[in-house]
Amino acid sequence: MTDDPRMENRDGREEMVRTQIVSRGISDEGVLAAMRKVPRELLVRTEDYRCAFYDGPLSIGCGQTISQPYIVAYMTELLGLGSGDRVLEIGTGSGYQTAILAELAAAVFTVEIIPELSERARGALAAMGYSNIEFRTGDGRDGWPEEAPFDAIIVTAAPEYMPPAMKEQLADGGRLVIPVGSSAQYIHRIVRRGDDFEDDGLIAVRFVPLTGGAIE
Repeated sequence: MTDDPRMENRDGREEMVRTQIVSRGISDEGVLAAMRKVPRELLVRTEDYRCAFYDGPLSIGCGQTISQPYIVAYMTELLGLGSGDRVLEIGTGSGYQTAILAELAAAVFTVEIIPELSERARGALAAMGYSNIEFRTGDGRDGWPEEAPFDAIIVTAAPEYMPPAMKEQLADGGRLVIPVGSSAQYIHRIVRRGDDFEDDGLIAVRFVPLTGGAIE
């Protein structure tokens, strides 16, 4: 793990979890523990360090953002991760969501379309000691077929329509959490049951388009 003194900002993380996440109904103990542990303050820009726990998105450069802490927790809880799960993430971004997933799952495969962000996240997460993450730079709309099927898939940029590859690469019983839409977007949780897919449209959100680059 890094010796950066900002790692000591545990009180800020605890307050973030208490006031922004627990207060809004997130109750999965694994998710809450991961949100308390992962140093969000190390994954924002240096100039934004003091705003790391802000209740909203922050710029990470390249026209992209690190998502609001609550949205990260909400989407992660919907995945229902187990310690043996293999997870595909579309949109590495800062690497914050990636680290949360890595705390909960056996292996994380993450795809980012912007090379600068991918390399930055790779370096930051390696410095934090994560060894269960595989990185790829490229268009995430096709998923990661050679590593499929996945127990869970999370997409952190919004396609106008559901990409077929996302459903196809789910294992039986696998969960997909994805924002879908253009002018109006909703997070969907999709569960695969053999050749059938249960699709629940949930809360309204606002993400950048998947075709325009992925965010975290």
